[in-house]
Amino acid sequence: MERIQKILSQWGVASRRQAEKLITAGKVRVNGKIASLGDKLDLAVDVLEVNGKVIQLTDRPQPIYLLLNKPTSVVSTCSDPQNRPTVLDLLPNNLKKGKGIHPVGRLDFNSSGALLLTNDGDLTLNLTHPRYHLPKTYLVWLDKHPTEEDLVLWRNGINLNGKKTLPAEVEIVRRRGQQTLIKIVLIEGRNRQIRRTAEKLGYKVVELHRTAIGSISLNSRGKTELTNGSYRHLTSSEIALIKNFN
Repeated sequence: MERIQKILSQWGVASRRQAEKLITAGKVRVNGKIASLGDKLDLAVDVLEVNGKVIQLTDRPQPIYLLLNKPTSVVSTCSDPQNRPTVLDLLPNNLKKGKGIHPVGRLDFNSSGALLLTNDGDLTLNLTHPRYHLPKTYLVWLDKHPTEEDLVLWRNGINLNGKKTLPAEVEIVRRRGQQTLIKIVLIEGRNRQIRRTAEKLGYKVVELHRTAIGSISLNSRGKTELTNGSYRHLTSSEIALIKNFN
């Protein structure tokens, strides 16, 4: 038994949020009755309808796993009430609609880099759950040179909203005028964690680019980095890696 919004997401009918709106609008029926949020069903035995169309068990699309190099000024959602460009807008039409593809986690509007996209809801749930600590690597330009004392604080963790961040790898890569490029590896994904940490230590993030999620890198094939705004399918070994991560 699965929640209706999960089934609609996995079958590519709508994102989970959109599915919830369809349910509350009374456009979803289960066995002929209008569904409610929280209802569960087994598509092998129950009849699910959306706007009068029956969703068949055999209609489920094949699982898709993509790595996208998200540009800045793009939101990491399937739709945006402010009509800003979304990550789905970067995909071709055959992937953009009807496949249930959605981002796994987020990169904020002003950040760029590696972002996973999939229609595998179970994988999304696993990778975004706080108990999993999949490392993510970032290159971050700061507005000035950090002191060694501040780098130690960053590595050891600081309090954000009353909770200490987990230890992180932080190292200086190079300097450019008054700015410094640092490499950060995080094993947690709190909201705008890098920007908030930098601000608390007295620095401003000038640029933030995620280069890798686990061992899945924008240039993991030994070639030049996946170009800004482009995507590729994950290899079978990369899919196995993220599915087996715990």
